[in-house]
Amino acid sequence: LQREDFNNDKVDAGEIGAGHSVTAIYEIALTGSRGLRLDKSRYQHATTGKKRAGKELALVRVRYKLPGKTSSRLIERPVLKADITQRLAHTSEHYRFSAAVAGFGQVLRGGRYTRDFGYDEVLELARVARGADPFGYRGEFLQLVNLAAAL
Repeated sequence: LQREDFNNDKVDAGEIGAGHSVTAIYEIALTGSRGLRLDKSRYQHATTGKKRAGKELALVRVRYKLPGKTSSRLIERPVLKADITQRLAHTSEHYRFSAAVAGFGQVLRGGRYTRDFGYDEVLELARVARGADPFGYRGEFLQLVNLAAAL
């Protein structure tokens, strides 16, 4: 979706069926941290961490349409500094399992950003966060990681 099309109800960015969910994972690199991996935007205004200091780190905006409707609704939620959790163990099972899946994807792509996070760490994180698995998808994921590690 092009940035200028975000508010255009005639442009469809994709569909999620009723009863389904999608997880989007973003890494937020704080100003001055070693996590910054992208070059600065050429036309972005130069700001310092002090100028941007405050409680808000980012703003998440999602538009959705109810079935049969032509106009969308907007949800906006800030990501606050207070939302930062220092320990992975203090996050939800869903978050930790999603992190294991994302980490597995990075490992499969060569592990450029994963440092010491490999197949064993993916398996450990996913096993601890497996939780309820009524359809067996999480178990299948564990099998897939084991197979990839064996190759």
